[in-house]
Amino acid sequence: MNNTTRGMRSLALVLLLTAAAASSAYAATEVDYKAAYAAAEAASKEAAGLRNQWTTTTSTLAAAKNAGDSGDFDRAIAAAKEAEALAKASIFQATSEKEAWKTMQIR
Repeated sequence: MNNTTRGMRSLALVLLLTAAAASSAYAATEVDYKAAYAAAEAASKEAAGLRNQWTTTTSTLAAAKNAGDSGDFDRAIAAAKEAEALAKASIFQATSEKEAWKTMQIR
């Protein structure tokens, strides 16, 4: 495992832990959910545009939508933040590996 891979895994873990820690201590509202979902959806679309959208991002985003549709805004926000973190990690992966492949050693 090279440094780039280790760095990506570390970043993904940090983003996921940050999203989990950021879960609200107050009762979430539909407005909060819609804002979190919009941010996650935008990041997911950016990752898709880079052709590096992770499948876990789309399934987590779908879980956020299902929770929001059922009125469980706390769960919906947590899933949306997790989806956003996954999307941002995939964006980081796409941009960092865009040039990193040139430094790989062929054996």
